[in-house]
Amino acid sequence: MSKYREFKFGVTSGEVTAGEGGVQYLRSVPLGNYAERITDRFVHFAKAHPTKTFMAQRVKNADGTKGEWRHLLWGDALAGARSIAQGLIQLGLSADHPVAILSDNDLEHAQLILGCIYAGVPYCSVSSAYSVISQDFEKLRHVLQTLTPGLVFAANKERYGRAVDTVVGKDVKVIYADDGFAELLATPATDAVEAAMQATNGDTIVKFLFTSGSTKLPKAVINTQRMWCANQEQMRTSMPALAEGWHTLVDWLPWNHTFAGNHNFGLLMYNGGTLYIDEGKPTPALIGETLRNLREISPTIYLNVPTGFEYIADAMKKDDLLRKTLLSRVQMFFYAGAALAQPIWDSLFESQEREIGERIVMTTGLGMTESSPFALFVTNKDVKAGYLGLPTAGLTLKLVPNNGKVEVRYKGDNITPGYWKNLEATKESFDDEGYFCTGDAVKWINDTDIHQGLKFDGRIAEDFKLATGTFVSVGPMRAKIIAAGAPYVQDAVITGLNMKEVGAMIFPLPAARALDKATLQAHFQNMMNELAKTSTGSASRVARMLVLEELPSIDKGEITDKGSINQRSVLTHRAALVEALHNDTALEIIKPL
Repeated sequence: MSKYREFKFGVTSGEVTAGEGGVQYLRSVPLGNYAERITDRFVHFAKAHPTKTFMAQRVKNADGTKGEWRHLLWGDALAGARSIAQGLIQLGLSADHPVAILSDNDLEHAQLILGCIYAGVPYCSVSSAYSVISQDFEKLRHVLQTLTPGLVFAANKERYGRAVDTVVGKDVKVIYADDGFAELLATPATDAVEAAMQATNGDTIVKFLFTSGSTKLPKAVINTQRMWCANQEQMRTSMPALAEGWHTLVDWLPWNHTFAGNHNFGLLMYNGGTLYIDEGKPTPALIGETLRNLREISPTIYLNVPTGFEYIADAMKKDDLLRKTLLSRVQMFFYAGAALAQPIWDSLFESQEREIGERIVMTTGLGMTESSPFALFVTNKDVKAGYLGLPTAGLTLKLVPNNGKVEVRYKGDNITPGYWKNLEATKESFDDEGYFCTGDAVKWINDTDIHQGLKFDGRIAEDFKLATGTFVSVGPMRAKIIAAGAPYVQDAVITGLNMKEVGAMIFPLPAARALDKATLQAHFQNMMNELAKTSTGSASRVARMLVLEELPSIDKGEITDKGSINQRSVLTHRAALVEALHNDTALEIIKPL
């Protein structure tokens, strides 16, 4: 039996009740009291620990390199929030005219967020890719038309100026970190600031978070103070370690996404701690910065997406300092956003056992922007790829049979009231009992022991039928392909709707692109052969595969900021390639031998 570093799971049992038509309701434990507004927690820690670091970011040197850490103290963060809040109040901003932030994670971005929350002015951290990678600015235009912001903030004119000049209305106030922000930060706070903060409550809209969108444009998810605070208390219940001690985070994940913007940023504000902004990313060009930071800063909790853990697992095999620093204090690893292949877990465990003689618990669960995001969390250390666990405290799951699968639906204080200025989408997303319809499919980890909880069974909308009428379960098949193709497969898009056979289009990881063509071809041919040996019928047999050369496009919605692939969008925008794959007219199709 493997030894693990001590970690307590707070929710380990569930209760099931039966409804009509095979519906089941799954609950765990009641949710305890939680703060009325996250501002109260922020103020508490700022006054109790004014000289501790709230957040830090490396200084940018004149030559473009990143130097030493620049620290924002908790006390200074509170003073800055109050000054910025005064400036926002004077601008007359509101939910109808909120603040739009077009920047990557940085200290100015963080300070503006705090000022918005203090003033009760909703904000929206917009994906920077919509401004600096996109060429048509379609999504940025849609976001700003939905928000009708009264203030737009961007990090600098050189990087964001073209997008701002093209999309932002001339009547909207614009400030940059190096042009206007210092004046906002210097606004003398008055009694109006405390009055505004005290006027906020659980129903106050604190932010808008845009979903990634697939073939449609993204929707603005309303986030209230109640949602955020309830979810942070739910996290503490499922992960008691959050309430114990001062936490250190090293995090690259973008604040426009709920994983970082709610889960991680909120963790800092609600529990106290220090967040080091990691300006790296799980890409070949930027992973070096992440590894540099993790050689220097020892996190107490480390959160990332599967691709990030894959790079880290590979680096730890040979990097002694990385292993020593990263593993010295960390209590848990947490991944979300996509499936983590089992070989990556095994590699991480091997490095941990070699360095510290024990394993670090790898945790995960299920959530979404509409659930703030934390919803399900694993119940014990024996986690395997695909496990989700039980609902967090105070959240009821409705398990609804749907075409041979079971859809999970949510009801609780952490669930959004709906989408901003989109009543139709809001109505479509809730059933007649008020449960949010996630579209995620689940099944029991163990049919005879509900206390182990649930595991992921794909997306209801992604599953399809072959021409034979046989259902293809996309989620499990993707996970199987990714595991079989390790360490060279980032993701797999499953094809075959109304076709005779199942196909797959592979997005290779950067490591695969570094191999010579013959070696790569041999790897994927062997993968296909091994997959064929374990298939049990046409719905589980990948009959044809294509390794994609063109990277996923963010403009087309094929990939999100955190690196996960949008299956539906890829299939839509590469329909001609799908047809060629199944008609044997595409080049270099791989079939099992």
